Amino acid sequence: MAAVDSSSAAASASSSGGGRSNAAAAGASAVCPCPICLEDFKDEAYLDACLHSFCFKCVAQWVKVVASKHEEPLSSVKCPLCKTENLSIIHAFDGETFQRHYIEQDPGKRYLSDAQQLISQFYNTREISDSTSSVQQYWKQRKYLRKNMWLEMWLTQEIQALTQVENVEAIVYHIHGVIESFMKRQEKLHASKQISPEHTREEFRSLLSNAARPFLLGRTDRFVTEVELFLISQQNINAYSRARVQRFNGSASHVAREQEALPRDRPLEDHYLTFLSDEPGGEI
Repeated sequence: MAAVDSSSAAASASSSGGGRSNAAAAGASAVCPCPICLEDFKDEAYLDACLHSFCFKCVAQWVKVVASKHEEPLSSVKCPLCKTENLSIIHAFDGETFQRHYIEQDPGKRYLSDAQQLISQFYNTREISDSTSSVQQYWKQRKYLRKNMWLEMWLTQEIQALTQVENVEAIVYHIHGVIESFMKRQEKLHASKQISPEHTREEFRSLLSNAARPFLLGRTDRFVTEVELFLISQQNINAYSRARVQRFNGSASHVAREQEALPRDRPLEDHYLTFLSDEPGGEI
């Protein structure tokens, strides 16, 4: 996610008459200091709309200064370089995960619920898979031909949590379309005995991975596994969510890690399942 400041790169290319190669321009951009402290980046952070980069502490402090000049809490802030409105600061990106600091810190006005934030944290923990026999049975008996009416809604919930973006309609449309196309092809091949269950599963996971990777990056493989487990479960959203809580509770380290972020008087299940009671597809 290391974004190159396009305006800086353009200025560098212009000052040299465009004679330098793209690689040289990129190299020059990479050593540019933080525009606020003018020193090397420390915990490089990006504003979510324009992707201009700063030290996280520098831009966070700058937001506080701007906020102090307004009577009402800010819901967005203009980039000090290009004046684009931004809703959050993205930092601590390690190739797979990142942290997001919203300008509006009122939880009641956040786009995503606490439960979706918790879903995102699930992807940071050790994977606990269902039994191998369940997976094999699903593909061998062609249970994937049974349509799951909750899939699109479940994909929306997961991708919102992983990208921490409210409007993921285009991403969900693309990924769900890939899955639907795969299933329709399999219906036509239903009578054929030439394709093994192992090959069918491998093709499904490969197609889904290619569709999701541009959006989910390092979390793609885990996402593919979660999609497969959701389909294998043949459950609605709430039933699968309950099962997933139980599955992740098998890891003591996970429970300890997540409880740090939760109210002390509420167990993990209560906090997570509060979200489920108001969601469509809630009856189990």
